[in-house]
Amino acid sequence: MRKSQSYKIDHTEDFKGKLLQWSQQFDDVVWLDSNAFPQMYSSYDAVLAVDAFTTLRTDRHNAFDNLKEYQSITKDWIFGYLTYDLKNDVEDLTSNNYDRLGFPDLYFFQPKKLFLIQGNQLEMQYLNMVDDEMDEDYKVIDRETESYFEQRQKTSRNNVKIKLRIHKDAYFEKLNTMLAHIYRGDIYEANFCQEFYSENTIIEPLETFNHLNAISKPPFATFFKSENRYLLSASPERYLKKEGKTIISQPIKGTAARLKNGMADIAMARALSEDEKERSENIMIVDLVRNDLSKTAKKGSVKVKELCKVYSFEQVHQMISTVVSEVKDDVSPVDIIRTTFPMGSMTGAPKISAMQIIENLEETKRGLYSGAVGYFTPKGDFDFNVVIRSILYNEKAKYVSYSVGGAITAKSNPIKEYEECLIKAKAMREALE
Repeated sequence: MRKSQSYKIDHTEDFKGKLLQWSQQFDDVVWLDSNAFPQMYSSYDAVLAVDAFTTLRTDRHNAFDNLKEYQSITKDWIFGYLTYDLKNDVEDLTSNNYDRLGFPDLYFFQPKKLFLIQGNQLEMQYLNMVDDEMDEDYKVIDRETESYFEQRQKTSRNNVKIKLRIHKDAYFEKLNTMLAHIYRGDIYEANFCQEFYSENTIIEPLETFNHLNAISKPPFATFFKSENRYLLSASPERYLKKEGKTIISQPIKGTAARLKNGMADIAMARALSEDEKERSENIMIVDLVRNDLSKTAKKGSVKVKELCKVYSFEQVHQMISTVVSEVKDDVSPVDIIRTTFPMGSMTGAPKISAMQIIENLEETKRGLYSGAVGYFTPKGDFDFNVVIRSILYNEKAKYVSYSVGGAITAKSNPIKEYEECLIKAKAMREALE
C-alpha cells in the first residue's frame, strides 16, 4: 500500500523547518515535533502527515465506534484529534457552553504522504497512487531554502488584542464555588479552565507556531491544519502511547515558573518537587490514571514508573508522573483510548462528577483544548498528546483562542491559582503579541 524510501539529512533542524514550510500547500497537515526532548518515550523526533486520501469527520454521537471501524478497516497510518467533548460519547454528559471555534468533535485522515524523522534519518512513506512524486518532493523540500529562511526572518505582523472570557473577580467567585464542592465531598480535585480570545483577528499560523515553538521547545509540539482551522500547540504533556502491548501515560500536575537566575531556578524546581499541595494533586491524578488503565490491562501490570518527577521546560517546571500497563490480548487500540478519555489531568476526581461541575462553571466549550492530537500506526500502536499551551484559530471566523487551567483541590489558594494560569498563558500571549 505504501512505498518507503530513506534519506540522510545533514542539518536536521533546517530540514524540519523547510519540510513544515513545504507542507502549507495542503489542506490537511499534522506536524508533531519532540524538539529532541530527552526521556519522553518518543518513537520519532518529528513526524509530518499531509494530503488526505480518506477522512473521518464526526460529532460526538458514536464517535469512538466510528473511529474504531475506520482504524480497523484502514489498517494504515491515520492522524487526527479527539476533542474534550467526546466525554459526551463515553458518559451521559453534555457540552452547551459558548463555542466560536467550531472544530468537529473528532477528525482523522489517512495521509497520502508521510515523513518520519529520527536523528539525521528521514523515511518517506507514500501511498502507491503518489509514490512517483517521492524523489521530486524530496528535491523540492531540500530546495525550500529561500522561502523557509524568508519565513524565519519575518517579524510578527500579529495585532492581537486579548480579551478574558472570565474576568478576575468572576474567576475568584467560580473558584470558591468549586472549593465549596470539594469541601462538601462532591469531588476531590477538578481542572478549572478559562479562555483568552480575540475576535475579528487575522494571524499567520505558521509564523505564530514557529514563534510559540521557539520560546517553548516542548516535547509534544503540534501544527495542525484542516482547511481553515488551525491548532498551534506547545504541549509538554503526553496523554497516552501504545507500543506493542505496553501502554504509557504521563500526566502533568504541578507547575512553577522558570527563573533567569540559575541558582534561584534550581531552588524553584526543588521547591516544586517538595510542594505538598502539588504532589497531592499529582498523586490524585496518578490514582485516577491507574484505575483507567486497569480497565484494559492484564492483572497486576499497572505500575508507576515515575512519581512526581520534575522536568524543566523553557517557560516552566512541570511535575510529571509516568504510569505504564500491559494491555490484555484482543483489546482494540481505540477501546484503550475510549476507557481512559478524557485524560484525568484535564478532568479531576471522581472524573464524572468533576466533568459535570466543570461544565457548569466554565464559560467556554473546551472543544479541541484539553483533547488530544496524534496518530495510529498500521500495527495499531498510537501516540497522543494533551492539547494544552495551545493557540486555536478559525481563519474563516477570524477568531483566535487559547485556554489555561489548573487543578483545584482543598488546599488551593485562588490568588495563586490565578497567578499560575497567567504563567501558563505567557508563551501563547507572547507568540500572538
